[in-house]
Amino acid sequence: MRNIFSILPFLTFILFSFIPSAAWACACGCGIFDVGTSSMFPSGQGGTVFAEYDFMDQNHNWSKSSKASTDNNDDKRIRTSFINTGAQYMFNRSWGIQIELPYDHRYFKTTDDDTGDIVHFSHSAVGDMRIQGIYTGLSPDMSTGLTFGFKVPTGDWTYPNFDRDTELGTGSTDALLGAYHRGAITSDNSFSYFIQDNLDQPFLTQGGYLPGTENDAALGAYYNGWSVAGVKITPVAEILNSYRSRDRGWAAHPTDSGYERVLLSPGLELDFKRVMVYADVEFPVYQYMNGNQLVASALYKVSVSYMF
Repeated sequence: MRNIFSILPFLTFILFSFIPSAAWACACGCGIFDVGTSSMFPSGQGGTVFAEYDFMDQNHNWSKSSKASTDNNDDKRIRTSFINTGAQYMFNRSWGIQIELPYDHRYFKTTDDDTGDIVHFSHSAVGDMRIQGIYTGLSPDMSTGLTFGFKVPTGDWTYPNFDRDTELGTGSTDALLGAYHRGAITSDNSFSYFIQDNLDQPFLTQGGYLPGTENDAALGAYYNGWSVAGVKITPVAEILNSYRSRDRGWAAHPTDSGYERVLLSPGLELDFKRVMVYADVEFPVYQYMNGNQLVASALYKVSVSYMF
């Protein structure tokens, strides 16, 4: 346990130093899927290709820290499937690169502004690409890393039946900054932990919509001691924190945007030599929403990666 307590000041700094004070990118909270992915932390030179499926069904209206009447929100449901593919390559033990491109499908049920009727729309399109550098030269075992790069506006942000905060793309160019650390809880490495924090800061925008700043953090622990028929089985438990401040601009809805939430997430990782499968479910245990916003009762993630 001494390893954890010796690193606590560093962990605390990582978790809280990136919390923004200004105005985030995906109004549906999809950035939370980018943390808690300890299976993607690099451990040596070489490459990894991966595919991830995330799902979120926002069908409960929430105001401040409690559930609210659906009559207070014109939007009734936002159901989204995120399909994210990408590749990571470490050129050496210190430097690497990662590229991700999502393809998303969204169902949107809302109230027509003119007639007051309930209408629904579905739309599928490419989302916003992420390009990031990776630096793992802070420690000999690559246990500590920094990520930095950009989210570029490849996603569709002009679909006429969606609001700007429900479009599949934000139309913005964002600076990305992240950090992670992993270490041993027990001396035999059977129990380990990781901590991760990602910041997304938009700085170039289009069409009168300025997404706020997003910060997503994860603290997790996992057990390394199980193996069945050559397959390594790793249970994972995580605490996730997601913060977003209000959107701005004439096309934004600042009154009904911005929030903070805490989620608990049990997960399972399976290692088949070069192939790794990871899945988890994320349950909100605390949510504070500005105005009235739709939330999901659970979030789901499944990823498959291949190392070469």
